[in-house]
Amino acid sequence: MHKAGDAILGGLFQIHFFSVFPDLSFTSEPQQPTCHGFDVLGFKRAQTMAFAIDEINKSHNLLPNVTLGYSLYDHCNILEIGFRAALSLSNGQEEQVKLNETCVGIPPVLGIVGDSSSTRCLAISSVLGLYRVPMVSYFATCSCLSDRQKFPSFFRTIPSDAFQVRAVIQILKHFSWTWAGLLISDDDYGLYAARSFQSDLAQSGGGCLAYLEVLPWNKDTAELRRIVEIMKKSTARVVIVFAHDGHMIDLMEEVVRQNVTGLQWIASEAWTSATVLQTLDLMPYLGGTLGIAIRRGEIPGLRDFLLQLRPELRLNTNNGNNLVNQFWEYTFQCRFAPPPPGWLEAGGALCTGQEDLENVDTEFLDISNLRSEYNVYKAVYALAYALDDLLQCESGRGPFSEHSCGSLQRLEPWQLVYYLDKVNFTTSFGDQVSFDENGDVLPVYDIMNWMWLPDGITQVQSVGEVKKSPLKGEELTLDEDKIFWNFESKKPPRSVCSESCPPGTRMARKKGEPVCCFDCIPCSEGKISNDTDSTECTSCPDDFWSSPQRDHCVPKKTEFLSYHEPLGICLTATSLLGTFICAVVLGIFIYHHNTPIVRANNSELSFQLLMSLKLCFLCSLLFIGRPTLWTCQLRHAAFGISFVLCMSCILVKTMVVLAVFQASKPGAGAGLKWFGVLQQRGTVLVLTSLQAAICTAWLVSSSPTPHRNTQYHNDKIIYECVVGSTVGFSLLLGYIGFLALLSFLLAFLVRKLPDNFNEAKHITFSMLIFSAVWVAFVPAYISSPGKYADAVEVFAILASSFGLLVALFGPKCYIILMRPERNTKKAIMGRGTTK
Repeated sequence: MHKAGDAILGGLFQIHFFSVFPDLSFTSEPQQPTCHGFDVLGFKRAQTMAFAIDEINKSHNLLPNVTLGYSLYDHCNILEIGFRAALSLSNGQEEQVKLNETCVGIPPVLGIVGDSSSTRCLAISSVLGLYRVPMVSYFATCSCLSDRQKFPSFFRTIPSDAFQVRAVIQILKHFSWTWAGLLISDDDYGLYAARSFQSDLAQSGGGCLAYLEVLPWNKDTAELRRIVEIMKKSTARVVIVFAHDGHMIDLMEEVVRQNVTGLQWIASEAWTSATVLQTLDLMPYLGGTLGIAIRRGEIPGLRDFLLQLRPELRLNTNNGNNLVNQFWEYTFQCRFAPPPPGWLEAGGALCTGQEDLENVDTEFLDISNLRSEYNVYKAVYALAYALDDLLQCESGRGPFSEHSCGSLQRLEPWQLVYYLDKVNFTTSFGDQVSFDENGDVLPVYDIMNWMWLPDGITQVQSVGEVKKSPLKGEELTLDEDKIFWNFESKKPPRSVCSESCPPGTRMARKKGEPVCCFDCIPCSEGKISNDTDSTECTSCPDDFWSSPQRDHCVPKKTEFLSYHEPLGICLTATSLLGTFICAVVLGIFIYHHNTPIVRANNSELSFQLLMSLKLCFLCSLLFIGRPTLWTCQLRHAAFGISFVLCMSCILVKTMVVLAVFQASKPGAGAGLKWFGVLQQRGTVLVLTSLQAAICTAWLVSSSPTPHRNTQYHNDKIIYECVVGSTVGFSLLLGYIGFLALLSFLLAFLVRKLPDNFNEAKHITFSMLIFSAVWVAFVPAYISSPGKYADAVEVFAILASSFGLLVALFGPKCYIILMRPERNTKKAIMGRGTTK
């Protein structure tokens, strides 16, 4: 199909499905191949290019002083014919070539619109690119064509498969389909799509492929059976197909035979709109299919242009009636004169050229779903806008050497390529058209859904779109309420290899299987996981612990001997009770200080002893409550000094008893002068000062400090006081033990001295109690964890203090209060009858 003009645009279209090559015997001149199987949609695309050029020629704004013509060729769906056609367009084979003529003037064609096949575009562009002849495809989607080094003059108005693949991945992500099968055709379209799909899916982390199978070109029944059996056995409910409708026809025959239902199909643009698959037999299987479709557009005036087509209008053009006549014969099932032999005899009709296209139900006039035609329309306008920009260049301001401009009379193909790179216009439908650095158009796809209506009618409707804009990037928009799901639930299916791990568990990959197949392993104590895609559990911070569900961190429980818990309350009450009893006893002794039993037992030492016991009871309170620096330092110092004061008083009291009875022997009275009041006070002071010196040295060198212990329990923080210097703590306890042992030994020696009220016996008994308590304390303290170590120490303080209080002052209080008749000098000296 040709039309003259000031500048010619070439076009490659599929007008026939099949071709037949003559036998090449090399004994005679080879004949041209013949084509058959008329493709109405391919002819419609060619007429869309003719309409676009006609519309541009009528425009006053675009190329106002230039008339565009066209030269359109049929490639018959085969590479050899398409390649020959492209070379014919680019080298001007239609005109006589003179070898001596200089290469000036208008090129045979400014650019070529086509081809529809990625494979043919790869071959043709690799040659045309050498001469920078621009080629704008409307249907070739292979991502391999985006290589600007190999194809420097290739452009396209259909998005690359790379974007189509990302669009499919976005759909998978939208519905949380992480487990899918992939079927591809055995050609550049399928193989490059598979490579891109696997790469992008791995980078996005959006899922895994359960299987990847290549559909055979020929109807290989055994291979198709094997593929369908894999689909049937797989747990993947989503099947993605990058193939042509011919592959799908063969595949679906086997799917129907094996009755494989319950699959969610995702169609590539190659078969999304294939009506041959939208049949009553296949819709039970393919219903609900989601497909990527070329952007639908509207071309005002196209239908009227198509209705004007008449065979006689093109009879006078050079070979112009060939394709038009074939279309006419195919549409009206008639033949132009002279008809083929036997046509009339068989009842065939003759074409008059006056038949009315509006009375025929043909896809040729359907403009409700213009997709590939819309891409052809944009391709023609892209070339026209590039030429218009070139012609509007002002001399001296051009982009070429020495700021020169291109001209129609001396046009170089590479100059048009320069302006094609910078094309940016908006169609009447509102779509922006521009090319990126790889020659790819700003991508946009429609998302289609195959509806299966109750009355058996099938309908393919748009349910969303996916596009890329310079500002917002890639966007997926879906109207889920419009989507038809071919399942009983009428909801999207679940397609995962393994369900997401619940909170508190982590993913553990199954050996030898994709990353989407995993087991869920519970997190260990102290670690959590609230991310369903986590492969590792996260450790909680030091002050936190994992919840029972292992899904979040909770603050660790703090543990210390508290005033608010039963144990702390009991110990506090006992300490205060002991302090109160000491105060009562002290009050009794003060009230009865003139009585013989108080005076006979060294009342001053008794008062000091009661005060020291009161301090012993009170110092236990320092072990209760949350440890702080001052309580840690004070508790052991107060404990050590209080008990040494108590032991010093007992020791001096014992020594006084021993000295008194020794003085009763003849010649031994002089020893009493060393045990006067001052000596007693001085001895107590010196002995206590030694303990104070030990405590001071301990606190200065390595004092006790509060410590957060996490070793006893992982989920608890034990607040305790570390002793700092073990040597200091040992000296403190050892000094107390030394004084207690010395008091015990002295009291034991004088326990049988003749006296009706021998205090040495009570001291001996009290020291036995004291020693027993503290001997039991050491192993109990070492083996008790946390707050129980403090409780053991408090218990030891209270027990030993009560032991001393009861053993030393219990009998005296009994006599003072209950047996006053024994509280006489005569009874105490043993001269009465009281036993």
